[in-house]
Order: sequence, then C-alpha cells, then structure tokens
Amino acid sequence: MSQRDVRRAALVIGLSSAFALLLVAPLSDAIGFTKGREVAPFPTEFTPGDYIWHPEISPAGPVVILVSLPAQVLYVFRNGVRIGRSTVSTGKKGHRTPTGVFTVLQKKVDHESSIYKGAKMPHMQRLTWGGIAIHAGKLPGYPASHGCVRMPVDFAEKLFTVTSIGTTVIIADNESGPDTTTRPGLLFARNTGEMAPAGAVVWQPEKAPEGPVSIILSAADGAAYVYRNGVEIGRAPVGGLDGIAGSYAFSALAIVDSSGPREWLSIASVGGGAPNLKELARRIAAAPDFLVNARALITPGTSLIVTDRPVNADTRSSSDFNILTTSPTQQAAPHGVGRRPRLSQRE
Repeated sequence: MSQRDVRRAALVIGLSSAFALLLVAPLSDAIGFTKGREVAPFPTEFTPGDYIWHPEISPAGPVVILVSLPAQVLYVFRNGVRIGRSTVSTGKKGHRTPTGVFTVLQKKVDHESSIYKGAKMPHMQRLTWGGIAIHAGKLPGYPASHGCVRMPVDFAEKLFTVTSIGTTVIIADNESGPDTTTRPGLLFARNTGEMAPAGAVVWQPEKAPEGPVSIILSAADGAAYVYRNGVEIGRAPVGGLDGIAGSYAFSALAIVDSSGPREWLSIASVGGGAPNLKELARRIAAAPDFLVNARALITPGTSLIVTDRPVNADTRSSSDFNILTTSPTQQAAPHGVGRRPRLSQRE
C-alpha cells in the first residue's frame, strides 16, 4: 500500500471516529439512566426498572397517574382501567417529593435542568413551576431524586404518548389503589339552596373558555371552587363539609352506568380516608345555580378534590398540597428555574 493510500485510510478512520463521537456525545449525560425492562402482568417480583405497559386494553378516555411514595411505584389508568405500572425513584431525605393533586403543566421530549448543571430529563412532564416533574432517570431501588419522580427511560417514552397538558397526577403518601364509584355525582344532584350559607357566589366562565376543569370542595374554607385551565372561574360558600379528614381526588370517566350517572375513578390522596360521599351528599348545601353550572362542566377527565385543606387565595394552601395549573397567559418557565410566575393558585 502506498503512503498516499495509508494517509487516506487514516483520514477515513479519523473522520469515522469523530463522527461516532458526535453521535455518542449527546447521550453521555444520560449514562447511568435506567433503560427499563418490560415484564408480564402480575409478576412475582417487581424490581427497579421493571414496568408493565398494555394501553391496548383501554384505548381511549381520560388518563390519571398515581404515584405511591411508600411503594415507589407509578400506576397509569385510562378510563378507569390500569394500562401501566412502573417502578420509580422519588425524592430523597431533604428533597421530599410533595404529595397532592397535580396536573401536567408542560411536556418536553428533550429537557435539561437549569439548576442541576444541565442534567438530562428526557420525556419531562412538569407538575409544578418550582421544579417538580416526572421524567426518565436512574432507579437505584430507593428514593434518590431531588424531588422529581424518575422513571425507566423506555417507560417514560411510552407514558409521554398517552398524557396531555392537564392530565391529573396524584402523588400519594399511602399505598391504596384507585377504584371506581358513581357517588361523587351525588354532591351536585340535590337542590339545597334553602340551606346554603350566606355569601357571594361568583361565576365567570369567560375568564377561561376552555381547558381541563378542577372542582375543589374545601372544608377549611367552607367553600367550593371551580378552576378551568388553572384559572378560577367560580366559587361559592358551601355548608356541611365538616368532618372531612385529609384530601381525596376523583376523576370523571367516560363510562356512564345503566341508570345514567357518570362513573368516576376515586383515588385516596393525602392523609385520612375516603369521605362517606353518600352521607356528605345529604349534608352539603350550596346555591342551586352554582351546582347546576358546576355539574354542566363535568366531562371525562374532570377532577374533583374533597379536602380539609384551605385552597383559597387568602389562606394559601400549604406547601405539600399542590393542585392547579398556571393561568394560560403565563409564560412557561424552564424546568428547574428558581423564578416562578404568579400562579392563579399558589402551590
């Protein structure tokens, strides 16, 4: 081989090596992430990185995500049917993952943290503007993140395809699983105007003409709130909410039973047990027009939260009860940025 051929071969090898490095470099920050292993349903063991994914068994309907902190497991329900389950790694000591009812605020396939030196967060789905999200990452088998919920890479990619802005995410400090119920509709069914407590009723649906709806019944405030796309469009004083302990979340399903009422997915959320909704429906008292207006907004995916926590703008909810999205006029801030926009409901 001539020296010219040798130089040409060396040049080709050099260029090929450089090209290969260019391909590998963007992935270097993700080294150590848990790729994940899909396992069959009902496994005898569910080890870090394992996940189950069968979206075909419920191909349409509202999606609800439940994260159990004690179990370090995430569940995915679509129209009340469990379509996925995955091991996760949540916040470690000193960086605890907050519990509560969240909605997905932002989605990005490729994302880098602006706090943690450009850390990769593939298939990021933001839950708060203060830096909490669910995304692909490393699963060592115990809580290890700075507050986010880490998932296997393969599962995070699959989950990303079935969620949308406004998808309900429940982060629970218990291991109870969801179930279906028709009872939440009872809270809006009775004409209780004659027993409604005094106070102003506000109804301004024009402030947010469209978007995901959350209805909140707060025993601490003695009030009901209606939010659409994170903007408060209605509130009214409500009586009969005493005796509620903890917070409980429901998500309306597309299923309607034979007698007419819509079915809901009920999910124990933060502390306490599920309220006796049949008894609560007998006690609850609110302005009839408000109940009618709220009932008209209930569609598949609507969230109903019954809580003993304060959620109004005067008392502020505590740091571990996160509920709502930002106003649609807010500019999306990069994940991990310390700056946080003014929220229509404080975290």
